[in-house]
Amino acid sequence: MRPRLVLFDIDGTLLSAGGVSARALEQALVETFGTAGPAAGYDYSGKTDPQIVRELMLDAGFADEQIQALRPLTLDRYSDRLAEAIRPADVTPKPGVLALLGALAAEGRVTLGLLTGNLERCARLKVQTIGASGFFEFGAYGSDHEDRYRLPSIALHRARAATGTAFEGPDTVMVGDSIHDVLCGRSLGVRAVAVATGRTSTGRLAETRPDALLADLSDTAASLEEILEK
Repeated sequence: MRPRLVLFDIDGTLLSAGGVSARALEQALVETFGTAGPAAGYDYSGKTDPQIVRELMLDAGFADEQIQALRPLTLDRYSDRLAEAIRPADVTPKPGVLALLGALAAEGRVTLGLLTGNLERCARLKVQTIGASGFFEFGAYGSDHEDRYRLPSIALHRARAATGTAFEGPDTVMVGDSIHDVLCGRSLGVRAVAVATGRTSTGRLAETRPDALLADLSDTAASLEEILEK
């Protein structure tokens, strides 16, 4: 098997955080802007944390210059509030995730990484809570860029720095639960494996034409076959 880089999204793919991160972000927004905006009906799927702050506060009536000025403080407060609030009872691994990560890590030519809209600190908190932090040496995060579609190239750069391997095209696999997970690697020609364990329906995921579409990751052998094309 050729060397493979497998990049995982977090929320909805690896785990469910039970709303604790949304509550922490809303608290940080209220502390900084005085309002959480229309957070109650907002769709967080596939978006970066900086993007979420911008969109919510634009909808709340703030000018972009105000948001730009206050967003760093908001995000710092958010990561602090999440660190204070998150507990193992809040975070549940998605079906089969830990077994699959173990099986992938046992494949000698597989490198694992994260590709997520979470700030790096928040991403680390979440995967640590389910005992998965040891699988991920590096990643690309919302703290790297507001535009999620810029993250795959950052992940590839970090993978090369960590391993000495230049992963190209379908040698990189993105696993995620939103349409953005499928689409954001298209320009780089990566393999996209969609998993319907998040808020996006199977039908909507299918419309983006992923290379593989799984109901969940509970069947380790089948998941390995689709991710690694074994």
